[in-house]
Amino acid sequence: MRNVLAIVGREMRSYFTSPVAYVVLTMFVLLSGVFFQAILSQVVRYASFAGPQPIDVPGLVSENFMGTLSVILLFMFPMITMGLFSEEKRRGTIELLLTAPLTDFEVVLGKFFASVSFYAVMLATTAISMSTLFIYGDPAWGPIATAYLGLLLFGIALLAVGLFVSTLTENQIIAAVLSFGAILLLWMVEFLAGNAASTAGQVLSYLSVVNHLEGFMGGVLATSHVIFYLSLTTLGLFLTYRSIEAMRWKA
Repeated sequence: MRNVLAIVGREMRSYFTSPVAYVVLTMFVLLSGVFFQAILSQVVRYASFAGPQPIDVPGLVSENFMGTLSVILLFMFPMITMGLFSEEKRRGTIELLLTAPLTDFEVVLGKFFASVSFYAVMLATTAISMSTLFIYGDPAWGPIATAYLGLLLFGIALLAVGLFVSTLTENQIIAAVLSFGAILLLWMVEFLAGNAASTAGQVLSYLSVVNHLEGFMGGVLATSHVIFYLSLTTLGLFLTYRSIEAMRWKA
């Protein structure tokens, strides 16, 4: 575990000694803040014309905001993972990493936990916007906590996919484009499911990262959704491990 934590610390320092972390964080905070303001204004305007019928403004705002965050994050995940292995390969430091007294499993987990830690920092910044709902309203904690859990599981699964893609090339831009393509394909599976036959449609619908996220956004915590994201994460880490194992044999 000490080796894993050492890699996590190394990667976190690498994030914040380059402009990538600051650009990603700045863009995420800016976009999330702008969309939160737009959603809040729209819901308040709708509530003002709804008449005497009670409307859960904080609930509507939080649900729509969380759904919007999932779309914004599609563009952020490739930026987080693109350099984890590709930059090591470009600089030639991958040989040093693979010949160090570390197991392939420790290398994979260290890189993965570093990306998850950075992602957690990004999610934490949204507390600034969400805090206004608690200051001026009384939203339910349960659905918001469930939505955050969904975004966390959604994120770690797609980060694992991006981590694997990063092992396939030494060019960060190519890694980012390939990661975005893979993530977008997993995102669009739901739309493809609507045009497929019944059995194939059910399979494609289950493979959709959107389909499983919608339950969390609605405040529903289902075991099947958790299992799906954990399974996708495990698959991404396994493929990364095998890719690193192949690199070691070539080194």
